[in-house]
Amino acid sequence: MSEVVVAPPLDAFIVGAGPVGLAAGCALRAAGLRVVVADAGPAERALEDTRVIALSAGSRDILRTLQAWPSADATPIGTIHISQRGHFGRTELRAADYGLDALGHVARAGTVVRALRSRAQALGLDVRHGLAVTGAREDGDLVQVDTAAGTFATRVLIWCEGRIADDEALARSRDYGQHAVIALATPVRPHGHVAYERFTPDGPVALLPCGRDYAVVFTCAAAEASALRDEPDTQFLARLSDALGGRVQFSALGPRSAWPLTLRMRADVVRGHQVWLGNAAQTLHPVAGQGLNLALRDVGQLAECLLPVLARGEGDIAEVLERYGRLRRTDRAATGGFTDALVRIFGIGAGHPLLGPLAGHARGAALALLDACPPARQFIGRRMMFGARGW
Repeated sequence: MSEVVVAPPLDAFIVGAGPVGLAAGCALRAAGLRVVVADAGPAERALEDTRVIALSAGSRDILRTLQAWPSADATPIGTIHISQRGHFGRTELRAADYGLDALGHVARAGTVVRALRSRAQALGLDVRHGLAVTGAREDGDLVQVDTAAGTFATRVLIWCEGRIADDEALARSRDYGQHAVIALATPVRPHGHVAYERFTPDGPVALLPCGRDYAVVFTCAAAEASALRDEPDTQFLARLSDALGGRVQFSALGPRSAWPLTLRMRADVVRGHQVWLGNAAQTLHPVAGQGLNLALRDVGQLAECLLPVLARGEGDIAEVLERYGRLRRTDRAATGGFTDALVRIFGIGAGHPLLGPLAGHARGAALALLDACPPARQFIGRRMMFGARGW
């Protein structure tokens, strides 16, 4: 057994130094708690992550509270245009309708990590890269965390790294048989801070304003992913413009990558003095951009629950974590169900000569009705921006 290298015990040990792990670490460290964040990868990896993420207005509030909002490098979304290919019906969500300056913002993952690292350094948060966790076990009121550097004793262990590896831990799982082809594309005309969510028979296509470019998320069948990733730029840009009904034309395209799309929801995000956040708790389809936003809401509520017991000794840690799990149940289930339902509803009848047109007309009527009903748009928009608390 490894030698215990930290004494007295830590208040929290966090596995993973991505956006979720760093946000959790900053939230707890800001209250003066003793926290270690460990990541198996090198420090440069997260900073070099060029993937683009959509941050809702609620996530901006959380990051601002942590004093880690990358304001200079985040592009605001003023309008979201929602439609489906080949059928009537569309709707728009506008920031002004909610009394907001933006529905959300778009930033590179590395930019968000950089802002959180800067805040972590200012707080004196202990972040250790190249430190893999090899095991963990409950030991009375503590958790013993084994690493290559020895064993850390901690009052709470927070897992924020990796996917759900144990199928027995899953409440829901679905392989969509789809990949997302991701790239940056430069529009011919300025985007005007308008984002697009376009549903096609092959899956949703999203455009997110990112600087002067659009971040593209093009969903396709898994068997077609390699071909779409590698086809000539002009051919892919024509395909993209066609999928959007010619609403946007493009002049340039950056490198493309492809990722498989799945739904994986952990049944229980709490066990004893351990809690799972982010991709360690759930992986969602990227439609509506809810994955990281749900994870940051998890972080916010976990901090609210843990700070009284860790900082002031008010209550029992295991009971507090059980309460956190109950509080997060509705938002997690609703958000996972919402993204899953969007993919499945807009996929009904795909390729079927009779069912396809009928389902398309029904969805178009629903979009038109949504556009004509401001209270319904308010409900959906606030749900996307703020989760269950937006109800």
